[in-house]
Amino acid sequence: SDYGWEERWIRDEGYLKIVPRTVAGLLGRLGVAPGSIAHFCMPATLARVGAAVAKKCGLPEGAVRDTLGAVCGDTGAAHPLLMLAAALEDAKPGDRILVAGFGEGCDVMLLEVAQASGAAARNGVRGTLARRSESGNYMRFLAFNGKIDLERGMRAEVDKATALTVLYRNREMIEGLVGGKCRACATVQYPRQRYCVNPDCNALDSQDDYLFSERRGQVLSYTADSLTYSPDPPTYFGMVQFEGGGRMLMDFTDVDPEAVEVGLPVRMMFRIKDADANRGFVRYFWKAAPARA
Repeated sequence: SDYGWEERWIRDEGYLKIVPRTVAGLLGRLGVAPGSIAHFCMPATLARVGAAVAKKCGLPEGAVRDTLGAVCGDTGAAHPLLMLAAALEDAKPGDRILVAGFGEGCDVMLLEVAQASGAAARNGVRGTLARRSESGNYMRFLAFNGKIDLERGMRAEVDKATALTVLYRNREMIEGLVGGKCRACATVQYPRQRYCVNPDCNALDSQDDYLFSERRGQVLSYTADSLTYSPDPPTYFGMVQFEGGGRMLMDFTDVDPEAVEVGLPVRMMFRIKDADANRGFVRYFWKAAPARA
């Protein structure tokens, strides 16, 4: 439903009746004891609901995972999987992870960690939250989420039509930041093209896939543009030199104006590029962000 009912009704008639019945059905069919669950991931905006549901299901009290609401908020339909990703960063081989999603019914799945996931070594949930930037400006929050009408100026009125067919055709290049590496001379380039950009090579159809998204780099040059429209001015962009070769003109994100400088180490982040409001489509691309330890 699009309407939120009284919290006690949602808690008592929803979470505490529907979720335990669904969990019991799954665990019973699989022959798994509730006490063997090491991690219980269930988003709930109501306080202590997770612990109440776990108790009614017979799950260990210590298995209830933090919903991350205080440090991340509510990501909606993605939140059960976000909690799962966080649980995998702590899970050990043999741990059983129970994931539940409640809303318009209930979905439950059980996973068992067969081997060390390696999730803790990645940036993951913990690393992303550690690099978060907090803001106490409520008007900024409202503006970012389209809750108030702002006079954004003439430069914000440009109709940036989304070429969906082009996006689909070039999805690996755009959404994966996949460039090319020449088999003849090892020159890397973005975008990938039929001819090698090395003037001493120019080999034809010699490009293998090369993931710039996995490469770090450093700032060669940069500028801060206060004239171009941006919801969070000024717009920082510049030339990035990648480790292993290749360079690209990129937008910057998560930058501290006092810390931007030539030589700044950066990593690639998949972020919103802009929004096609007339067609209800949000475009994404890669931006360069400071590579923090």
